Amino acid sequence: MELTTVLFALLGLSLLGAGGDLLVRGAVGIAEVLKVSPLFTGLVLVGFGTSMPELVTSLTAALQGSPGIAIGNVVGSNIANSLLILGVTALIVPIPADPQSFRRDAPMLAVATVVCLVAVETGQIGRISGTFFLVLLGGYLAHTYRTENQRPDASALIHQQQGTLLRSAARRGGLSVLLAAAGLVGIIGGARLLVSSSIEIAGALGIPDSVIGLTVVAVGTSLPELATSVVAAIKRQTDIALGNIIGSNIFNILGILGVTVLVKPISIPQGVVVFDAWVLLGVTGLLLYYALTEACISRSEGAVFLVLYVTYVGLLAVGAWPAA
Repeated sequence: MELTTVLFALLGLSLLGAGGDLLVRGAVGIAEVLKVSPLFTGLVLVGFGTSMPELVTSLTAALQGSPGIAIGNVVGSNIANSLLILGVTALIVPIPADPQSFRRDAPMLAVATVVCLVAVETGQIGRISGTFFLVLLGGYLAHTYRTENQRPDASALIHQQQGTLLRSAARRGGLSVLLAAAGLVGIIGGARLLVSSSIEIAGALGIPDSVIGLTVVAVGTSLPELATSVVAAIKRQTDIALGNIIGSNIFNILGILGVTVLVKPISIPQGVVVFDAWVLLGVTGLLLYYALTEACISRSEGAVFLVLYVTYVGLLAVGAWPAA
């Protein structure tokens, strides 16, 4: 494996992170100029914007004939969001949960995860499943926006706060358009570099490309969620941090995977079928426990989350590494 391959992978990760941030800031700035409501901004624009690196990366991987990276990116991003990002956030400030804030979004995440598990266990996800995912996402967004706009509740407040949080850092006018365009270019370029480099790295190390997708690619494409959650934690807006993770995980499964398989059906690697998909189910159950109870993710529990994530990555490495 050449050093340039690793450097290209790092460059791809950097472009994805920077591009995702620029795209979100630009889109939110445009929304502010167009007088789009903070509710719509937080619910739709932030969700799509922060998930754009995952979308472009998975789509690029599928089109380049690497389904392991495509599905690994989605599954691995959700695992990283729930354990790594929440763990880091909880270390900054403990995360209390108000069940009323997530009484609709959390069950939707449960439905999306179960649907994903069922699809993965078939060994092949095609266009029919992709269409179903996107219809489910569209219905969820339409219902959520309509009900929150008519009868604002705790969930609506979180989505409005998400929009307001990013609006405070957004630019106006033509600069927002340039930021969004630059971000999109960065994401596309970063995804191409990351996917091609990841395929080469997996081949050189003799490990399945899905392992790279579940770890390096997944963490890299989750950088926008990490940035949003850390900023929310610093501002002591912990509901936003937890809501950001739940919303991102819904978008990853229904939106990212839905669009990817609609464009290019993918075969699921056996390792994802028998191990990673079930880890995702367990991790999602842990996340929903905190979201739907009065439990608080303390600093010590945040540290446990990080240990669990390191353990998961370690198991992947041990299971994937070729025998000596």
